[in-house]
Amino acid sequence: MRKIITLFLLIIVYSGFSQTKEIDSLYIQLAFEESDTLKVDTSLKLIKRLYDIEDYDKALKYIYESEKLSTTMNYTYGIAEITYYKSLIYASKNDYINAVTGYAKSKALYGNLKDTLGIAKVNNSIGLIEIKRGNYSKGLQYILSAIKELEKRKLKPELSLAYNNLAKAYYNINAQEKAIEFYIKALQLQTELKQKEAIIESNSRLAELYSAKQEYRKSIEYYETVLKQVGDSNDSIKGSVLPKLGGEYLKFNDFERATKYLLQGLMLNRRSKNKTGLTIALNNLGELNLSLNKSILAEQQLQEAGELAKSINNKPELLRYYKLMKELDSAKKRFDRAFIWQREYFDLKNSLESKNVIKDSLLNGELEISPEFDPNFSNSKSIETEDSSMAEKDNEINRFQLIFYALLGALAIVSTFLILIYLKRNSSIKYTQELEEKNIKISYSISNFSKYLPSLFKYRLMGFNNNWSNWSSKSEIYFENLPHGDYIFEVKGKVGTKITTNTIRYSFNIEKPWYLKTSSIIIYIISAILILMIINVLHRNYFKNQQAKLLKRKEKELEIKQLENEQQLMHFKNLDLQKDIDSKNRELGLSTMNLIKRNELLGTIKKELGTSKNINGIKEVIELINNNLNTSDDWKLFEEAFKNTDKGFMKKLKSEHSNLTSNDLRLCTYLRLNLSSKEIAPLLNISIRSVEVKRYRLRKKMNLPHEASLSSYILEI
Repeated sequence: MRKIITLFLLIIVYSGFSQTKEIDSLYIQLAFEESDTLKVDTSLKLIKRLYDIEDYDKALKYIYESEKLSTTMNYTYGIAEITYYKSLIYASKNDYINAVTGYAKSKALYGNLKDTLGIAKVNNSIGLIEIKRGNYSKGLQYILSAIKELEKRKLKPELSLAYNNLAKAYYNINAQEKAIEFYIKALQLQTELKQKEAIIESNSRLAELYSAKQEYRKSIEYYETVLKQVGDSNDSIKGSVLPKLGGEYLKFNDFERATKYLLQGLMLNRRSKNKTGLTIALNNLGELNLSLNKSILAEQQLQEAGELAKSINNKPELLRYYKLMKELDSAKKRFDRAFIWQREYFDLKNSLESKNVIKDSLLNGELEISPEFDPNFSNSKSIETEDSSMAEKDNEINRFQLIFYALLGALAIVSTFLILIYLKRNSSIKYTQELEEKNIKISYSISNFSKYLPSLFKYRLMGFNNNWSNWSSKSEIYFENLPHGDYIFEVKGKVGTKITTNTIRYSFNIEKPWYLKTSSIIIYIISAILILMIINVLHRNYFKNQQAKLLKRKEKELEIKQLENEQQLMHFKNLDLQKDIDSKNRELGLSTMNLIKRNELLGTIKKELGTSKNINGIKEVIELINNNLNTSDDWKLFEEAFKNTDKGFMKKLKSEHSNLTSNDLRLCTYLRLNLSSKEIAPLLNISIRSVEVKRYRLRKKMNLPHEASLSSYILEI
């Protein structure tokens, strides 16, 4: 067995094309390896390298042979590793049934060996499958459990993949902050490992995420990094990035750079016929020219963008198109058309928001490993059950198909039979004529002048019966229902004992029945072809409908399952958010109290010093206290903490009351915290009376009626 495997491996070495020096050396090492265990270990290294370069067919050859050898020698670790890589290849080919089955087997083997790293690798791979299938909650659980072990072992290649998978999962549920966090972690490792394609993908994702967060400078940085990485080597990636980069510069009204990148993107995408990139470029150029008051050019570009967006069903860009067209027609005072665009915009926007309502509720969500989740247990049954149910449905479709074909075949036969009967009955005259043609009566006679010598005859019908009949006195013969064909009738005579010297011959033909004629056969063939075509059309329509129904049912099931997973995810997110809010509130409360106590203490010291009779050095101390009381650093720290806790308050306050000064805004924040005038006074380093005066002036600026409460109004904003 060992010699056969070695020979097989040697053949592969010399017949296969080496990809790298490392693979070359592994080929040679494997061919001359004597120990079975070392042979399997070397095979595993080679399989891993072949998997990395996506040479799956060649990797499978080594997997099958190494699997046999490992099984023969009962090498558990080798079987576990080989099964794992075989499952990875199945997953790469979207064969999830075999992949999950293999993962479960390898995980069990790793568990027997107490190999936590092996279990972590499998969990990471299972998590990726779950994410691909839309089961984000389950996928996150598996990947998070794997990351803990991988981080402990500091395994950079595996961690890079795990971080990337986790980032994708968070990206798909619109958890922007967490997606950014793990894309950055993945990018750091990808840079160290020089994984060029992964680096480009991570930078592109980060650019999109920062753009969604309206952090356009960072978005530009990452897009430009992508362009540097790509260079002139990949027009496809450049065609995708350039229109987006131009759009980012457009947000800063940097028209020069925006124009440069947008035109480059436009040309590249037109050349490559990339409709998605072309749509983005045209929409951005339309917005650019709209800003430059080039309405004619803008309209042309936007109309082309709208047509492209509709053709590829790009709803986000179609939404932008409606918005920009509304702005264009409003600027041209075509308000009737602008109203139509606005209606289209809101209809599509509401449609998109209704589909993403759950994902939007998961913004900035975080997921911890559930206490119920067991990383050592592979729950492959759900996927297998899901796929087996699909197989059962396919078998059901096949059964329906057989029954349907059988019924159609029977229908065709019966229909043909009935048509023939109908045609036969409707041509009864012709049928009678043909029947008469098949019945032949032949009379014959011989001259005989002696009544005492009888005339005798014998005959034969060539083509029917070639034998002569016996002598008979009958002078006629009647043939009934002769088959179609050519016939020759012969007859001889005898008077007394003298036989006539000549033989009389009569040739005739019986024609084919109408249903066996060439014209009828052609009709039969045409009818059969038509029937088969009708059957084919009916079959396609029927099973298209059946498959569409099954697909809809499956989509609904997946939506329900996804909804359950996302609800679970939402629960974890809400718990985490609540913890975060409580923590920030505690920090802000402590900060406020410390400021109050410090300022009260400094105020007291200042007052005591003011009443002191010892003048020497008192002025310097008071001045020092005043500097500490009026410092702006404390306010900046407090303001930052307040903004993190109560997002949107300051912005809304400024928008509604633009006449407020910085001191007014400062007073509003303290009132927002529901502080009294007594507590506010030391914070502002003024008297309680002065605080009341400030509150009165603030009411005036806000135009609040006399009976309205200033504190209540600020708390309600």
